[in-house]
Amino acid sequence: MASSAVLSSLKVLEGPPNPRQSKSSGYEHLLEQITNTSEPSELAQNLSAFVDSILGESLGIVAARPLLGAYVEALRNLSSSAIKIKAGRHALHALESRVVSFEEQDASIREIVADAFQEQEDYVDAAKILQGIQLESSQRKVSDDDKVRIWIRICRLYLEEDDTTSAESYLNRAKNLLYKVEDKELNLMFQLSQARILDSRRKFLEASQAYHSFSLSLALAEEERAFALSKAIICAVLAPAGPQRSRVLGRLFKDERAVHVEEFGILEKMFLDRLISPSEVAKFADKLAPHQLAPTADGSTVLAKAVIEHNLLGASRLYNNIGVDELGMLLGLDAAKSEEYAARMLEQGRLAGSIDQIDGVIFFGAQDATGDKAITTRAHPAGKMAARRWDSNVQGLTEDVERVSSLLQAQYPTFVAVNLTH
Repeated sequence: MASSAVLSSLKVLEGPPNPRQSKSSGYEHLLEQITNTSEPSELAQNLSAFVDSILGESLGIVAARPLLGAYVEALRNLSSSAIKIKAGRHALHALESRVVSFEEQDASIREIVADAFQEQEDYVDAAKILQGIQLESSQRKVSDDDKVRIWIRICRLYLEEDDTTSAESYLNRAKNLLYKVEDKELNLMFQLSQARILDSRRKFLEASQAYHSFSLSLALAEEERAFALSKAIICAVLAPAGPQRSRVLGRLFKDERAVHVEEFGILEKMFLDRLISPSEVAKFADKLAPHQLAPTADGSTVLAKAVIEHNLLGASRLYNNIGVDELGMLLGLDAAKSEEYAARMLEQGRLAGSIDQIDGVIFFGAQDATGDKAITTRAHPAGKMAARRWDSNVQGLTEDVERVSSLLQAQYPTFVAVNLTH
């Protein structure tokens, strides 16, 4: 309950007007007394009583607005987050039925209370308070920049609690107005939030590209750019093995800043298709966020799955064929599991080759001569694959001979007429 002195002063101010002092100046003087002399245990209650009084029947809307504005400034200058939250929430509750008349003050109080919740790491309550801000109103004009700023802040608050569904809904609102926003900082915050959502949803390939794009911004400090590049490498490592990831790894490996990042060692092995040892995996796992270590549907972690697929791809560079038992030993799996991984990668076109299930042998093949599609024939493929490889090599050789012959014909026609024409 508010102190008796404050209640007495408010009762006087709510009474008949004093010819010696206007009500507005009296309220302003009382607010200054409350903030300067109240005990910490009574400050929130005194401020709440003050708000109830100025929103009462003794003052009209015109007189109450500047007083509520003064209250907002007094609330903003408080040092205690707990008092800000308690007094601010009471004020918001008192404004509920009259918010149309005090939208500007309501929005300011909500931002102050959200800041206080954020200081206490209560991110969900901070987001919920900000959601109450009226952004579409006939009473006040809210710029597109301010709308996007609020939505992105709500998005980032939900991301702190790994609530990607709520975060994405507010990011999508911001996306619809982003083309009107010229503030570079807001655009960067949008890019980072988008990368974090993709990361949280385990869309690691897209997240890596988003983080890398963010890290290239010259508007960021060097430490922030290095942090984003590190995140890009981590997401690329966790992405499913295959041609798309190889291209992303290639871009990161060629980034001259990558050698200064702690994760460069595993990036180098991934890009060069070298086998990764369990000790290296364990060291890398220490840097991952909880959602990056969460188990997948088959019980393995995202990291374990990514490393198994990478080592399988690395094995295809070392061997023309390998038994499923030997492959299992190489990958640290049983034979059935190693065959399952290989079959899935073959089926998805991320590994070139085929499986002879009768003999228990996996044949690793090259890309076919017409492009990037992997050869994945399931019937006994050894002779067919060898023949296709031979045909491709012969075709390449004859094309090279034809090219050399044409060059000689163009530059040395006499020599060609004497020595090569029959």
